[in-house]
Formats: sequence, structure tokens, C-alpha cells
Amino acid sequence: MKKIAVILSGSGVFDGTEIHEAVLALLAIEQQGASWYCFAPNIDQYQVINHLNGEVSHEIRNVLVESARIARGNIFDVATLNINDYDALLVPGGFGAANNLSDFALHGSACQINEDVKQACQAFAQANKPAGYLCIAPTLIPQIYGPGAKATIGNDPDTAAAFNAMGGEHIQCPVDDFVLDQKRRLLTTPAYMLATNISEAATGINKLVRELIKLA
Repeated sequence: MKKIAVILSGSGVFDGTEIHEAVLALLAIEQQGASWYCFAPNIDQYQVINHLNGEVSHEIRNVLVESARIARGNIFDVATLNINDYDALLVPGGFGAANNLSDFALHGSACQINEDVKQACQAFAQANKPAGYLCIAPTLIPQIYGPGAKATIGNDPDTAAAFNAMGGEHIQCPVDDFVLDQKRRLLTTPAYMLATNISEAATGINKLVRELIKLA
């Protein structure tokens, strides 16, 4: 059975992992006959958002602890991720990817990636193991794969421009498809960067995961 490492960034679209994307991806992994193993950085969230009213909540939450909600407690510190144990990587989106895994939401093309996350993702890249990034998570790719990496966040012009400014090559893509960088064995899909409902998000995610498992 192929084993897929999944890096989460909290719990909730506005300050952590996009939950629909994560659950759809975990389900798709199982439906393709593979198994998933969740990881997250053991750090405080950049901020906490009240998902009922969209306001900032002045409290401190831990990314690993919050991510455990999605993984039903079956999750580990990303610093312990040994890529020799896994066949592929998957990173869902949500603002946590841009605020907790990195600071892209604050600094755009000048962003930095959390060091433990960066080391884990680069290890998959250097080992030529396939990886899939959903939604806004592809903004991590240029710093992980270097200049020329092909990926999509859909068609948002500002995010695409930042991706290109970091050295990547952004490719426009509809919500129901994915982009494959064959050379790097790298897959991306817009998911909720474009999706207006969970069914639309599922279409692209299912296609990406199917190809990811095939490449693994």
C-alpha cells in the first residue's frame, strides 16, 4: 500500500487548513487504495479567526493541536517526517498555508517558509518523489523546487504574479483539472481558489490524487 504524507496548517479556512480540501484529499487517497499520514508544524498560529463572524479572536492556538482536529488525533510534528517512509506528499490549502506554513499572506513574493515544513517538502523534491499542492499551497513551490517550477493557483492575477516573481511558472487552470510538472513530478489544482462549492473542489482534487498515487 502506498503511503502519502499530508501536511496540515491548522483547522479552518481563514486561519488554518481548508477542511473540505483536506477531507476530500484524505478520502481520495483511501479510495485510490493508499494510506495517509498527517503532519503539521508544532508552532503557534499566526492568528485565530472566528469563523462565524470573520473577526480576529485574540487567543493563541497551536497549529499541530488544531490540525489534530482534522486528523482525529492521528498526526505528528512535521519535524519528525522521514521521507524514506512515504511515497508521496500532499499539501492542502487554506489561509494556514499562507500564514502558518509560510508568511506569504503578509510578504507575498518575499515570503519565507517555516523551516521544518521547507525541509520536509524539499526532501520529497530532492528524492524525486511526487507531490501535490492544493489551492493557495502552491505559493510554497518556487522556494522548494527552484526556478522554472510549473504550477497553478487557478487564475488570480496577483497571486500568479507573485508566484512568477519568485521564479515559478504559473499556468492558468480550471477548477476541475490539475497541472502536472512532469520533470518535477509536481501536481497542483486550484480547489477553493476557484471552487464555489464542495463538489467543484472535489473534481480537481480527485483527479490530482488519482495521478499522484499513479506516480508514487
